Amino acid sequence: MRKHPVMFGMLILLILGVSSYFFFYKAGLYSGKNKSFSLKDKIGVVHVDGVITDSIPITEQLDEFGNDDSIVAVVLRVDSPGGGVAASQEIYDAVIELKKKKKVVASMGSVAASGGLLIACSADKIVANPGTITGSISAIMQFANFEGLLKKVGVKSSVVKSGQYKDIGSPLRKMTPEEKVIVQDLVDDIYNQFIDVIVKERKLTREKVIEIADGRVFSGRRAKELGLVDYLGDMTFAAKLAGKMAGRTGEYELVYPGKKRFSMFDYFLENAASKISSSFKEKMESTSGLNYIYYPGR
Repeated sequence: MRKHPVMFGMLILLILGVSSYFFFYKAGLYSGKNKSFSLKDKIGVVHVDGVITDSIPITEQLDEFGNDDSIVAVVLRVDSPGGGVAASQEIYDAVIELKKKKKVVASMGSVAASGGLLIACSADKIVANPGTITGSISAIMQFANFEGLLKKVGVKSSVVKSGQYKDIGSPLRKMTPEEKVIVQDLVDDIYNQFIDVIVKERKLTREKVIEIADGRVFSGRRAKELGLVDYLGDMTFAAKLAGKMAGRTGEYELVYPGKKRFSMFDYFLENAASKISSSFKEKMESTSGLNYIYYPGR
């Protein structure tokens, strides 16, 4: 029997289409989308990775799980040296709001220091690995000074300002003693806000927190001895603890925030743009601005 070329071509396209659908569907399930059917309890996982520069993606994920009735509890996986003060505080506030609806357990990865610790403190319980690097309870503000370099290349600057301290921290000149006092007051205020959070959430005295809040870091085991961490364990332990706190003792399934659907071209374009933008923002945040961040080796 002779095959009809048009029908045969349509059949091939149909097979390819179905195969592609199941391939990307499986990929979606593997990436953690929480739309699949399951009789197991669902525990949401939100990652806080790398230098914290933007709170919006994370706060949106927290809000998504807060409004999802199928999610019984949330694990906040923190693997970050901290970052921007405002971004860290916004994520902290979002977790506080989420706790009104769900139990939240923070799971510390390799590093959960400074702003990463501040975020972890918003959870109901904190779990760290014995070797987790945490602590670095401090605030820092850095300024670059290119004055000497500009003189060498023969470049001069002119500044017109409406206030005496308008160009405070300018890289074109040395900071005056009066300006250093103003900046120190700002950093001290931000530092004290960090102390307030540790005192409130970890139920420690202010005197005890100040003793260890000089920028030093601790192992997860030492942090537990100091009262900064509740338990020692891995991600699996944190997930089981979250389920238990939610009153569930059965099997559970870890699910992750759903991702927007894109064409392949849009996906690669957005992924590339996102990586470039994140890298640029991290570089900028690491050299300027006010941060809750741990700088290893500096």
